[in-house]
Amino acid sequence: MLLPKKVKFRKWQTGRINTKKPRVETRGTDLSFGSYGLKAETSGRIKSNQIEAARKTIARNMEKAGKLWIRIFPDRPFTRKGAEVGMGKGKGDPQGYEVEVFPGRVLFEIDGLGDALAKEALRKAGAKLPVKTKVIAR
Repeated sequence: MLLPKKVKFRKWQTGRINTKKPRVETRGTDLSFGSYGLKAETSGRIKSNQIEAARKTIARNMEKAGKLWIRIFPDRPFTRKGAEVGMGKGKGDPQGYEVEVFPGRVLFEIDGLGDALAKEALRKAGAKLPVKTKVIAR
């Protein structure tokens, strides 16, 4: 799974999203490497194991042909308190890493596959992610 080698801070503050001011992505919105891509349509946080599940799905459908690019990296730590632990007594321990995505962000790109095969692989990968996605082509 993806995780950073080193982080400056062990725990991050959660941060809040104002639902009245929807934010859209400004970076990473166009295809840069491949012919087909998977683009986020809603915002959310994608954990490293969800990225890995989507990557495995794409790799399984590619069948040793083509190339895959992962355009997101989980660098944000998330914490969780243990089971049956009461309220208070501080913040929980870091459990893993996630990435915050906003609408318009390209998550995966693939190249070297046929039209139908590429779209099917990306559609299946989008089903593994907690955000709504769409398949885009160059």
